Amino acid sequence: MAKLYFNYSSMNAGKSTVLLQAAYNYEERGMNTLLMIAAFDDRGGQGRIASRIGLAAEADIFSSGDNLFEHVREKHGKAPIDAVFVDEAQFLTEEQVWQLAKVCDELRIPVMCFGLRTDFQGKLFPGSAALLALADNLKEIKTICWCGRKATMVARLDGEGRIVEEGDQVVIGGNERYVPLCRSHWAERKLG
Repeated sequence: MAKLYFNYSSMNAGKSTVLLQAAYNYEERGMNTLLMIAAFDDRGGQGRIASRIGLAAEADIFSSGDNLFEHVREKHGKAPIDAVFVDEAQFLTEEQVWQLAKVCDELRIPVMCFGLRTDFQGKLFPGSAALLALADNLKEIKTICWCGRKATMVARLDGEGRIVEEGDQVVIGGNERYVPLCRSHWAERKLG
């Protein structure tokens, strides 16, 4: 049985690196993969998954209105797909998570999703909430706070390096905008 996987963490834990390594392992064995990333996340370039350590790969993009089951089924009909990898999975809609579950159940293709669990206010992203509810396998990818403890939260910074407590749930950015923190230092708003 193909499974739906959710690999989650705070910022800067290496989710994209793990995704790219896993996809490479499939491809090295002659298997065909489909990589996907949210359309508005263009930090590595439009339609490109890129890690902070320099790994990158081309990927199909998805937007909130896209039917991912139909997208995968169409691609699978042209060339058999052995695994689907989704980066920035927190940006999936609940409906899209159900569509990816259908990819596993009906097309028998494993789907590996990688993304954040919570936003800068400590709230679940819609895609992450659905994945936590529906995934067959959950795995936390760990990173650390400046104090050395496990980081489970993320703080958003303004242009001056101060913690932002209000605003849109989604603001694309990397190390210059987000800092992983342990729950204690996140609650204290302490950057170290």
